[in-house]
Amino acid sequence: MMHPMLVVLLSLAVTTPPACGLFQLPKSPMSQTTHGVNLVQSQNARLGSAAARASLERVRDLGANTVAIAPFLYQEKPTDPRVIVGDAVSDAELVAGIRAARALGLRVWLKPHIWIPGHWAGEVRMDNARAWQQWFATYSPLVLHYAALAQREGVERFSVGVELEQSIDRPEWTALITAVRKVYRGRITYVAHGLEEAERITFWGALDDISLSYYPALGPTATRGALEAQVQAHLRGLRRYAQRQRRPVLIAELGLRSAAGAQERPWESAEERHAAPDELVQANVLDLWLTALNQPWVSGVLVWRWLSDPQGGGGTDTDFTPQHKLAEGVLLAHWRR
Repeated sequence: MMHPMLVVLLSLAVTTPPACGLFQLPKSPMSQTTHGVNLVQSQNARLGSAAARASLERVRDLGANTVAIAPFLYQEKPTDPRVIVGDAVSDAELVAGIRAARALGLRVWLKPHIWIPGHWAGEVRMDNARAWQQWFATYSPLVLHYAALAQREGVERFSVGVELEQSIDRPEWTALITAVRKVYRGRITYVAHGLEEAERITFWGALDDISLSYYPALGPTATRGALEAQVQAHLRGLRRYAQRQRRPVLIAELGLRSAAGAQERPWESAEERHAAPDELVQANVLDLWLTALNQPWVSGVLVWRWLSDPQGGGGTDTDFTPQHKLAEGVLLAHWRR
């Protein structure tokens, strides 16, 4: 049975007059084979709990077919060559989350992320070749551990890295991909940080999918017309890239906060800037992107992000999750067609 809140949100999507500038129902079925969310564990709804299952059921009822789950690796600072297992998600919780998602008919994508306090993965950098060798010597075994776990649990897709843009010229990537293939038989990818990093990667040929996180700036004006013009301009560059690669692209992350001005810096977190809630800008941007990316050269789109807490989000929340917001109606309108 469809959740009552979903019925209300679909009603919003259908009955809101176009003059208000809100999202509209898509005109054609989705062409993507992969559509869903990046699932993030909430402290009050650990993976495997009844609450986390309820949140996954909500994702399924929206029409999603895939969830990406991210175990976090920990690095003390960007120049530290030591990578260790983080404590955000244990292996037991990870396995429980994978099994719960698969039991609901959802495909799973395992994509380990590196967490650095006060920094992001794109800042990982080593001063010399020896330090890079040390970094890969600690990073690679952890990736292989999760790849083996993914194989045991029937995970459909696995990422060898996410947004490690200062490392992509290193020869160790090819060796790591080869090693992963020995323990994991599903689809293997790497998540580039936007087109800029994707253009520089030379090892796409060793991978099954070209994947990227995608948070392009959409300018200072949040009217629907201005947002659509920005989306279409970025779309042209993305299309040209896919044509040059002669392969479809997979959008591993797409989203923005439900906060005033979020369209200017869609990658910005709630911790980086205080802002008033704005559900409409989030709903409009997600609707415009999901409509624009409904192309045969786009193999999938995963929204960032969805909380394992089924009560997460809501009208006063200004973070990325679309839960209990107008944006949830956008996902329903696109995914249930």
